[in-house]
Amino acid sequence: MSLVMIIELLIVLAALYVGSRYGSLALGAISGIGLAILVFGFGLKPGTPPTDVIYIIIAAVTCAGTLQASGGMDWMIQVAEKMLRKHPDHITFLGPLTTFFLTVLVGTGHVVYTIMPIICDIALKKNIRPERPCGVSSIASQVGITCSPIAAAVVAFVTISNANGFMVSIPQVLMVTIPACLCGLMCAAAASYRRGKDLDKDPDFLRRKSDPEMYKYMYGNSATTLDKVITKEAKASVFIFLGALLVIVLFAFCQMIHVTKGGESVTLATAINLPKMNIIIQIIMLTAAAANIMFCKAQPKKAVAGAVWQSGMVAVVAIYGIAWLADTYFGNYLDEMKVMLADLVTNYPWSIAFVFFLVSVLINSQGAVVVAMLPLAYELGIAGPVLLGVLPSVYGYFFIPNYPSDIATVNFDRSGTTVIGKYLLNHSFMMPGLICVTVSTIVGYLITNVLFHGYFLGFVQ
Repeated sequence: MSLVMIIELLIVLAALYVGSRYGSLALGAISGIGLAILVFGFGLKPGTPPTDVIYIIIAAVTCAGTLQASGGMDWMIQVAEKMLRKHPDHITFLGPLTTFFLTVLVGTGHVVYTIMPIICDIALKKNIRPERPCGVSSIASQVGITCSPIAAAVVAFVTISNANGFMVSIPQVLMVTIPACLCGLMCAAAASYRRGKDLDKDPDFLRRKSDPEMYKYMYGNSATTLDKVITKEAKASVFIFLGALLVIVLFAFCQMIHVTKGGESVTLATAINLPKMNIIIQIIMLTAAAANIMFCKAQPKKAVAGAVWQSGMVAVVAIYGIAWLADTYFGNYLDEMKVMLADLVTNYPWSIAFVFFLVSVLINSQGAVVVAMLPLAYELGIAGPVLLGVLPSVYGYFFIPNYPSDIATVNFDRSGTTVIGKYLLNHSFMMPGLICVTVSTIVGYLITNVLFHGYFLGFVQ
């Protein structure tokens, strides 16, 4: 590795680090500074922006934004709250499952802002240390991204994999990531079940509780969505959204089913001349968004002002800048990378998981990690099933607790048990995050490469 390569790599890492410190749009914008230095300062050939993935995110976020604007998301949260309050003793397991499946359905972990205060409230009123369900529930809201059919990370994985000869479909990805991540989550929840001191034995909590004003703050209010009036249009928007997801999955299955045409075995999608999945997803999502606007009273201004749409657009800018910067650097030094990493990826192909995780610590976007690093992994010769197995490792940004969902969870926990420690890394999300990602990655790797050798799931490599 030459001195120039090292200097340029440091520029890339510096751009990512500074962008993560500013957060939000800065992730993509400051990556532009790094890109300008590499292109104009060092004369590197510019890479290619990930336009296909960006278009899909825009379409999916637009659909989810209209779902929120119509009130449909309120209904989904309300249904989830009823279930949680019916079984408060199991909040440490049910809380994470709730945030996980909400993310799977909506495609973004930012839906956690509505349900997290409810999880905290249920735990506190049941005298369960809120840190136990809250820490793992925040982790679960992000783990669900690699299990959602409309999340950027999943769509990007399928799009890039297909372009590199690994003909995997969205259902095949979910057949691996969902069971793998659920195993990881349950292990993290089990480890959190007796985590920390019980509230009646915690001197810090008891001291806060003895203060009348603090007692009123902790127990005086009850977070709930049960008093919200759900309109028929809100319910209709949920069915439209779920119907759109079902149609996308059915089209994706057409990529898996093989038929004979002209004496050759081809996929059903090819036989009936379907467009590529990235085009199908965009069409279906935009159509569903239009239906929510026209028939479910989803006001466009309200949709673009909502948290889901705004966070999605931030993700677009982040992926745009980060992926372009990474593609520029690695694209210019691909041959050198192959030489340096040849022995490692040949003997230990699963070690790419550590690369995904470390990059994610710097980049607060799983979709951006996939778009930036997956092409390099394929160029290094790592097999598609291996990369699918380690896909859960693209979530590492819990390591430094600066992600909005983690910070919000700390603020939602009125008991003060969910914390960011004095030494930054000793926070409430570290233990459940490490357990969940580690177990999920190991289980995913076993599913694709040990138990079924890639054939059980119908992979074509």
